[in-house]
Amino acid sequence: MTMGDKVKGYVSPLYSADSTTGSLLDSGADELEAFEDDIADVLNQMFVNTATWGLTNWEGFFGIVTDMDKPIEQRRSVVKSKIRGSGTVTVDLMKNVAEAYANGTVDVTQNTAEYTVHVKFVSIHGVPANLADIEAALRDIVPAHLAIDFTFTYMTWGALDAKALTWGALDTANYTWDEFERLT
Repeated sequence: MTMGDKVKGYVSPLYSADSTTGSLLDSGADELEAFEDDIADVLNQMFVNTATWGLTNWEGFFGIVTDMDKPIEQRRSVVKSKIRGSGTVTVDLMKNVAEAYANGTVDVTQNTAEYTVHVKFVSIHGVPANLADIEAALRDIVPAHLAIDFTFTYMTWGALDAKALTWGALDTANYTWDEFERLT
């Protein structure tokens, strides 16, 4: 049922049958529909996963410098990591923060003897586009005396062979080098 039908349902059929009154009711229905859309849009800004123009407010709340040149998903990842990155610093917390950015599985290990934290990107091939953000978020929570070491995974020749991908097929697909590195 359209908003116009709903509005006309509130008045006597005699009024909605009149062309002038019907036009007024239709324009009022259009305004109500636009108002409902605006309310839904404002509600979306209250949640990081659906925020668009309200993401700037989230970034400000967490002291994040807004970079409008970054894709919105990367900006959301920064906010999510700030939300997740509170509490005692554990391997699980570091993993949780890194996965907020990477949008995939990350293995985190701590080598206490060598004062390092090792982050391995497991489910994503290549270097994540927002690696600098991941590193900055981890640097915010990892104690200063620990170094952070990253390991990336790539498509192997064996994986290419298993998929029966030939140079001809890859050439036809016209991948960029970054796209090729991220093939799974």
